[in-house]
Amino acid sequence: MEAYTEIREAVAKLCAGFPGPYWRALDREMAYPTEFVAALTESGYLSVLIPEDYGGSGLPLSAAAAILEEVQRAGCNGGACHAQMYTMGTLLRHGSEAQKAAYLPAVAEGRLRLQAFGVTEPSSGTDTGSLKTTARRDGDHYVINGQKIWTSRAEHSDLMLLLARTTPRSEGMKRTDGLSVLLVDMREAIGNGLTIRPIRTMMNHATTEVFFDNLRVPAENLIGEEGRGFRYILSGMNAERILIAAECVGDAKWFIDKAKTYASERSVFGRPIGANQGVQFPIAKAYANMRAAELMVREALSLYESGANPGAEANMAKMLAADASFEAANACIQTHGGFGFAEEYDIERKFRETRLYQVAPISTNLILAYLSEHVLGLPRAY
Repeated sequence: MEAYTEIREAVAKLCAGFPGPYWRALDREMAYPTEFVAALTESGYLSVLIPEDYGGSGLPLSAAAAILEEVQRAGCNGGACHAQMYTMGTLLRHGSEAQKAAYLPAVAEGRLRLQAFGVTEPSSGTDTGSLKTTARRDGDHYVINGQKIWTSRAEHSDLMLLLARTTPRSEGMKRTDGLSVLLVDMREAIGNGLTIRPIRTMMNHATTEVFFDNLRVPAENLIGEEGRGFRYILSGMNAERILIAAECVGDAKWFIDKAKTYASERSVFGRPIGANQGVQFPIAKAYANMRAAELMVREALSLYESGANPGAEANMAKMLAADASFEAANACIQTHGGFGFAEEYDIERKFRETRLYQVAPISTNLILAYLSEHVLGLPRAY
């Protein structure tokens, strides 16, 4: 698999222009990193997966993973824009030629932002088949009613991929049948049936809840076939988990670099604290677990790019990388002692940011339940 050395170096150089003080200022105000996202967009990094015919680079998922890993390794936060990479897969694979021609060149150029992914609901969580948001066909439109939660970047996106129920559930019907994907133009929808309410969280993540009240969306914005939306979303979920795993590997590398540098430079009792095994070993263990997670990410990427359906590998990559980044974060704080909690070191900010991935986009327990049932053949837990 290609290392993308030149891309990594270029991303690192770009990120150097957005150092800790930039992110700290945003963190205090819970503000969106508009300048950073614009720089990534202008450099073409957010359109690497878009085919060249539509103005992108036409690179495989491993290139996107390399970009996001380097963003995190540099101490930046790709969570502000990573969704554009994995949401567009649904449009790329299942959208019509007319839809792709209408939207992808504008996304590649940065004229349109495809950052919002409307799936999760307050009452269903990861139980996607139980979602209650409905899209009822009315002539040449769908009329949408319902609510989504944890819809990140909705305030900073022009387009939203929305999963809604177009066929009511009935006896004998699979829970995930009857769901459809619609591409919502949020510029037209806000104030005309779409309301966005920000949710303040422990990290600066720009997430929201979204309300639909008789929102009318043109029927031509239906992606693929009506009722098959869950299958379309699933293919994007594997990409999402792999890319977030790559981000966690980048976070782990950042924490490990911080910890080993400080342990080498900080002297107490006449010698560097890194000479003590009580300091060394947690950092070394975090490094070993980061490398193991990194290899699982590569395995998942290799399978994904070969056309396989790496559900187990994508889930394991995400879980192992999230565990590795959180372990590295803990080791980094412990190495720094009190300074690890000081804002100016950026460790507490990155600690809060990487903690999210124990829970999102899918919790560790649900990954374990998936592996138990679908890989190990144990009885279904949920």
